[in-house]
Amino acid sequence: MTVLILTSEEDVTADLVVARLHGTGTPVLRLDPADLPGKAVLSADYAHGDFDGHLSVNGHVLSMGGLRSIWVRRPGEPAAHAADPSPWLTAETRQALYGMLHSAAARWMNHPRNADQARLKPWQLRVAHLSGFAVPPTVFTTAPRLAREFVEEYRDVVVKSASGPPPGDPALTLPTTLIGPDTDFSAVAAGPALLQKYVPKRADIRLTCVGSRLFAARKTAGPDQVDGRFGETGHAWEPVPVPERIGKAVHEYVTLAGLAYAAFDFAEDWDGIWWFLECNQGGQFGFVELETGQPIAAEVALWLAQHRADRRASDRRG
Repeated sequence: MTVLILTSEEDVTADLVVARLHGTGTPVLRLDPADLPGKAVLSADYAHGDFDGHLSVNGHVLSMGGLRSIWVRRPGEPAAHAADPSPWLTAETRQALYGMLHSAAARWMNHPRNADQARLKPWQLRVAHLSGFAVPPTVFTTAPRLAREFVEEYRDVVVKSASGPPPGDPALTLPTTLIGPDTDFSAVAAGPALLQKYVPKRADIRLTCVGSRLFAARKTAGPDQVDGRFGETGHAWEPVPVPERIGKAVHEYVTLAGLAYAAFDFAEDWDGIWWFLECNQGGQFGFVELETGQPIAAEVALWLAQHRADRRASDRRG
């Protein structure tokens, strides 16, 4: 039974898991959907009341009947590397590849329909509230007046991207930025703005959830640091225990979201409260593992190597 990993060739985090799977003798096939068609070949047969499908990558063939699990790590856009790429070819290739994979009885980390929903930041905040996390007051708005009123109420407010850096060349970085009531909010009318009450923090927390296992790491924040993704603090990530309340909320969140893997970001304030900032369903963990020694890659490999679900289980959410 084979594990299929959908990711790019340059994904070093996936390399950690592939090494663990090889170490246990678990067969692995790695595919970047951008290489289909071209380096990869697929065929799906729906006939005589049954289904069969095959993927071939660099001469290695995988039958859908021998597919154990699928890790959707960092896949490229289908057909992006084709000789004549086009939006139509991408749409056709996505239909063929993911339609075939959805037809197989395999476990997903994470299932595409759940992953798509989990990327939506407003939805994340709602589920975080329902799960019992402490969540900073937040507003998404295209109304300059409402943005101004929010900042006047909470005074110290950050503005940040809901979807991450925009595509394009050159790439842009959009760090979380602290703003005040004197800000010109007229541009809010041109596109949705995400405004959130600023949490003065003493540390950043990254909590990685793999199945039922939780790995938390803490990094002391620098003076007046707003965005933990940018700038050196002079401190390394260190493993920390997961508070019972946080652990319970994490398990509730991933259950509601239907996720097998999730990377949570928290801001720890000076009272020791972990404030929920976001949950990345495909977040990196390599940098945390390398600094803390936490066996996250081994746990991902273990989850992927477990027995596949039956067809009825694969048809259920998650």
